[in-house]
Amino acid sequence: MASNARLDHRNPLVIDTHELGRRPGAMQRLTREVDAPRDLGIEGVVGVPEGAPLELDLRLESVMEGVLVTGTARASAKGECVRCLEPVGLELEADFQEMFSYPDADDRGRVIAEPGDDAEDDEDRQYIEDGLIDLEPLLRDAVVLALPMQPVCQDDCQGLCSECGARLTDDPDHHHDALDIRWAALQGLADTMSDGEKDEMSGDVPRSARADEKQEK
Repeated sequence: MASNARLDHRNPLVIDTHELGRRPGAMQRLTREVDAPRDLGIEGVVGVPEGAPLELDLRLESVMEGVLVTGTARASAKGECVRCLEPVGLELEADFQEMFSYPDADDRGRVIAEPGDDAEDDEDRQYIEDGLIDLEPLLRDAVVLALPMQPVCQDDCQGLCSECGARLTDDPDHHHDALDIRWAALQGLADTMSDGEKDEMSGDVPRSARADEKQEK
């Protein structure tokens, strides 16, 4: 459905289609560099930093029912390796295409009395508003689809050691000596017996034994 909020022509992601007119077959190509908007990507995982350069190559084609927008967005994205937590940088290229409909035309380009009166009207349809189209929602969807859901610093990243947190890719031979729990119990028993022998050899008498001797005297 068409948005009630009026679009701001000063927004670099808002495109003016007045030059095309309503002449089916008319085409316009645009190339522009804009600042990336906030939260462009997968939150907490990977995305294009706010204000980073975002290159847009656009083709606008006038058709009966509206304007068909085809484009490519290019930018540098940043994130964190899901295995070792090291910073990750990658070059993003996202393709997109969307039909922006005239608010007073149906699917066949025929003028209708009021937009939205048709029961079969698609709620996800994008509309042209006062000759302007907003690329930001379209761009966000395209970028999310183009980014990896689980970015890694390299395909064979070994992650982190579960015991000490060391990065395993930097030290392939990294390991910890594992002690069998059964041997650990025996070792504890041996240590206890060894401590008892040391007490006998040193002549140390338990405090309770000394108290018994005093009572006998």
